[in-house]
Amino acid sequence: MAIFKKDGNWYIDYYVNGYRKREKIGHNKRLAEMALQKRKIQIAEGKFFEIRKYKKITIEEIAEDFLEYSKNNKRSYDRDVVLVKNLFSFFGKKKKINEITPNLIEQYKGKRLKEGKKPATVNREVACLKAIFNWAIKNEKATDNPVRKVKLLRENNTRVRFLSLEEINRLLDACPIGIKPIVITAILTGMRRGELLSLKWEDVNSNQKIIFVRKAKSGYSRDIPICLTLEKVLLNCYNNSNGVYVFCSGKKEPYKKIDTIFGNAVKRAKIVDFHFHDLRHTAAAYMVMSGMDLTTVKEILGHRSIKMTMRYAHLSPHHKRTAMEIFSSTMDTIWTPVRQEPKNQEHQKTAFLDDKMTEWRGTQAAEGAGLLNL
Repeated sequence: MAIFKKDGNWYIDYYVNGYRKREKIGHNKRLAEMALQKRKIQIAEGKFFEIRKYKKITIEEIAEDFLEYSKNNKRSYDRDVVLVKNLFSFFGKKKKINEITPNLIEQYKGKRLKEGKKPATVNREVACLKAIFNWAIKNEKATDNPVRKVKLLRENNTRVRFLSLEEINRLLDACPIGIKPIVITAILTGMRRGELLSLKWEDVNSNQKIIFVRKAKSGYSRDIPICLTLEKVLLNCYNNSNGVYVFCSGKKEPYKKIDTIFGNAVKRAKIVDFHFHDLRHTAAAYMVMSGMDLTTVKEILGHRSIKMTMRYAHLSPHHKRTAMEIFSSTMDTIWTPVRQEPKNQEHQKTAFLDDKMTEWRGTQAAEGAGLLNL
């Protein structure tokens, strides 16, 4: 506990139940010292009003507030519901928010990992808890966020699982007729599941042959060209739609979830280690292997940076080989010596030496550039 001065004002700095608090007192140092002493006594006697206030608030209360906000403002509401449910399974609904400490959150991370959950899954849950506390602070139901002191786990985002052509055929044969157009569109465009299920006909321009993605994960909209195969798929979808959403069920209602239906299709197709998001990887992989440049792939997929697209670079050795051939032909013109025949016998010896010197210089230049090691 201490006092300090900043911008002409005195502040008091102290901790309440492990949470740091700072209060602005004013220009008088003596008042700051008295205020700090008063806080010490209140904390020692358990009479500090903020202790009483936050001892009564449970994680269930602030989580419900957050979910209400999520329902009205976030596209990931359903996912947030699942994340909160997982948090409750460890912390319980009646846990007081002042009892949730960084150490307890670390215990939660360890438990989830022991249960076989991936680091990415655990990180999403911890991030949800952080968002819950931030919303509580904004609504003056909490003063501090314990998750800020917790480090996220290291994730391995290099996984690229895509289907072979034979697996694509097996999957499409196993898909019910209702979701087959969704799967085909995902493979042909690389669109995310949420983008597909929320796609409306007003975003499909048949004249320009493009799909306009309005609500992308990156926050930016993008255009996706419609190829001939996709054009036929969309035409069939139109006859089964409600005129608003592109992909509708047999009752002409838009799909809200297809996880279970798709998961069962994957099982029937006997495809292992494959999720709906991997259809996006499949699209990207075949775009690159067909010779499409990485910048174009980035724009179609809507990646924030080219680094995300680079994970597919190894699938296209052709463009690298072509680039190296161009590079090699350029370097040959730089260091390969050009021989000239001597004009007469008298100059043969001199010309021979000149050739040797030229060859030697070329060799030195090549060694300096590391070309002989290629």
